Amino acid sequence: MHDIKTIRDDPQGFDAGLARRGLEPRAAELIGLDEKRRTAIAGLQKAQERRNAASKEIGQAMGRKDSAAAEALKAEVAALKTFMPEMEAQEKQALAALEAELAAIPNLPAADAPDGRDENDNVEVRRSGAPPHFPNSYAPKEHFEIGEALGLMDFEAAAKMSGARFVVLKGALARLERALMQFMLDLHTGEHGYEEVAPPLLVQDAVMYGTAQLPKFADDQFTASRTRTREELLHDALNHATEADFVEFRDRRISMQQLVDRALERAPLREDLWLVPTAEVPLTNLVRESIVDEKRLPLRYTAGTPCFRAEAGAAGRDTRGMIRMHQFNKVELVSITAPEQSAAEHERMTACAEEVLKRLGLHFRTMVLSTGDMGFASQKTYDIEVWLPGQGRFREISSCSVCGDFQARRMNARCKAADARHTRFVHTLNGSGVATGRALVAVLENYQNPDGSVTIPSALRPYMGGLTRIEART
Repeated sequence: MHDIKTIRDDPQGFDAGLARRGLEPRAAELIGLDEKRRTAIAGLQKAQERRNAASKEIGQAMGRKDSAAAEALKAEVAALKTFMPEMEAQEKQALAALEAELAAIPNLPAADAPDGRDENDNVEVRRSGAPPHFPNSYAPKEHFEIGEALGLMDFEAAAKMSGARFVVLKGALARLERALMQFMLDLHTGEHGYEEVAPPLLVQDAVMYGTAQLPKFADDQFTASRTRTREELLHDALNHATEADFVEFRDRRISMQQLVDRALERAPLREDLWLVPTAEVPLTNLVRESIVDEKRLPLRYTAGTPCFRAEAGAAGRDTRGMIRMHQFNKVELVSITAPEQSAAEHERMTACAEEVLKRLGLHFRTMVLSTGDMGFASQKTYDIEVWLPGQGRFREISSCSVCGDFQARRMNARCKAADARHTRFVHTLNGSGVATGRALVAVLENYQNPDGSVTIPSALRPYMGGLTRIEART
């Protein structure tokens, strides 16, 4: 979320940032919406001041026995009381309109993010390792060919249960995916200083809004719904009563039963929660609506969780295999920092994700994304792309982003130094450390053997009960 004050202070700078993302200027429009909000606030404050002053004048008029003046003032106060709720509604509508527009505008790029239109303008930063060597007579297979030939990867069974973009892993492949997650979590918690978290996988609207999945990317998400019980509805019914309802109740124009009945009509009958598309969502929201002591920063969290994505814009892409799934496992890294720490933390987080691939002996390259390819909430993003010999190209396996205070403003997450007078918004960072399913893909393709078996990387063997090769079921 952008700060309207910053936009007012430097509208040209804001529009220049949008232009780097290929977007049209918006500052003048946003400032216009803010002017409507300010006008509504000023009108309401003026009405409140006049109401308070007139109330005092009533007492003065009655003190000097000027009943005509007192009655006129009472009429003025009554009119103001009637008019003020309308002004309050106008102020709320103006604020909602402004916030809706701000919520739909992506973060501005960092100064050192390379300008560009799309992924073709991304810049390679470094490479590590080398592609595996196969005999000249052997054409490397793709992961799904390997897994299906082993009899341990079943897309057909998954489709019967859940439809497209799901998979059933069995036996040694199921254990290999579990081993990958355990290896990554042990590395990040044991050597990289991250605290492991087991977060909820179902979250509320405000949590998804905080990390900027909502409202713009609602179509990419899965939801889970349930019908609320009558007991639950009754328990919080009055939370859905309006101020007008309570006024009528206090004036004895409606009964308690009528008050409750009205509230129940407005209360939602269903509870809707979102399945997390990444553990970034719950991990980042651990600091929502809080003030963190700056001495505790940076906070570093990691979690290995299932993730759920509708992939609404991916029709026809990666339809075979495990590259683009509705359900997949991933180890996530999240950092919460003071503003001056975030740039260095971004480099550190990316190095932590790279270390996973180095330990697994995988060839990869690290790219800094152009302004036209960055995610919505990002100021700057590194993508780590692993070499897949079956496909003959690099594919993304991790994305590490620094978001500045963009998410913190949406979550109202702040920090404060002991000697500081004021709080300030934290900075947030997130990255894959790494995507477990894609790591499985990379291991299968890079460690495949011409006889159809797969060699297990040495870093994973302690997690595989000493197994060194996965061979076809007999």
